[in-house]
Amino acid sequence: MPIILAIETSSELASCALLSGDGVIARESGGVRTHSQAVLPMVQELLAEAGVRLGDVDAIAFGAGPGSFTGVRTACGVAQGLAFGAGLPVLPLVTLAAMAEACRARSGATEVLAVLDARMNEVYWAQYRFDGIWQAVIAPVLSGPDQVAPLPAEGLAACGNGFAAYPDAFLGKAFAARADTAVVPHARELARIGAAALAAGLGLPAAQAQPLYLRNKVAYTSAERQVINAAKAAGKGA
Repeated sequence: MPIILAIETSSELASCALLSGDGVIARESGGVRTHSQAVLPMVQELLAEAGVRLGDVDAIAFGAGPGSFTGVRTACGVAQGLAFGAGLPVLPLVTLAAMAEACRARSGATEVLAVLDARMNEVYWAQYRFDGIWQAVIAPVLSGPDQVAPLPAEGLAACGNGFAAYPDAFLGKAFAARADTAVVPHARELARIGAAALAAGLGLPAAQAQPLYLRNKVAYTSAERQVINAAKAAGKGA
């Protein structure tokens, strides 16, 4: 198994994880305002706990989106900075696919609808099928919660905090009846699906790391640029 470092900050929960061998170790931090300050210390803690250097890592996975503007840019920027400094490939991964993996780990489901709260009375959603790797049945969509419409699938499971955010919109819909509303994107699942992505040749040079936006793009803030520069410096020093 490769060594995968994963960074996920697309929601209110920031997390980092390290896949090494058959095990994954992880750290997490709540509160959207602390994401930029929390990520690098969590990365350093994981590397120290595993007894590996950043240069020993095979690839850096990050939650590319969809998710909050600031969150997906933070994860992309930190991953890009660390990868650039250490000469590593990056793996931009879809946050909704990570949620599908979390649902599979909890329930064994191989047909999953993932719905993430996008604020402003909207949700990000996608439908996935697992057959050794995750395949998108419906690619990520931004819509009103009442417009979520999965394709029929035997044993379809649903997950995500979008169901909890807009419960009235899902009343009477069979796919929402037993939705696991606690699932949000987490680096633990990104690390696991990142190993398959790396094996499939989906690693990219750091310079090509890009967030996945379903709303209009916005520029990096000065604070975000400082985090990216700090990540680059950390990568060079590792």
